[in-house]
Amino acid sequence: MARFRYRMQSILDIKLKMETQAKQEFAAAQMRLNEEEERLAALRARRDGYEDQARRQLMGALNCRDMAENKEAILRMDEYIALQHIQIRKAEEKVEQARVKLAAVMIERKSHETLKEKAFEQFLMDEKKQESKEVDELTSYTYGQRRKEAAAVAELACASRE
Repeated sequence: MARFRYRMQSILDIKLKMETQAKQEFAAAQMRLNEEEERLAALRARRDGYEDQARRQLMGALNCRDMAENKEAILRMDEYIALQHIQIRKAEEKVEQARVKLAAVMIERKSHETLKEKAFEQFLMDEKKQESKEVDELTSYTYGQRRKEAAAVAELACASRE
């Protein structure tokens, strides 16, 4: 039996490498998004800490300078949180771009794998036809040889009668 060789295997290999690279890019973008979300959570926690500190200051002795600094810190945290939301949106966009690219590359790879499967099925059908043809030729040859032998035996039988 002949050996199957897919003529576009090099293209399929390239598609597999591209898919691996796209998966890595997607994972990196997702990690970046997670980091940005963690930063946002840390900023919110820090802001909550300043708010708790402001509440404690209101319950104790009033110190205007400390209260003003605390209020300024809370406002600064609000600015940082707003900026962090922008960073998260950018990271989400990059994740979405990486996801779209990964999906496209996966579709290309799957289509090439489908082509390879169809080529293999065609190869098997061709091999089966070839094998059937060889069996038919062998059967025809064997039948012809038997007829020759039968004719030779009949000739000998006729010759021995005479």
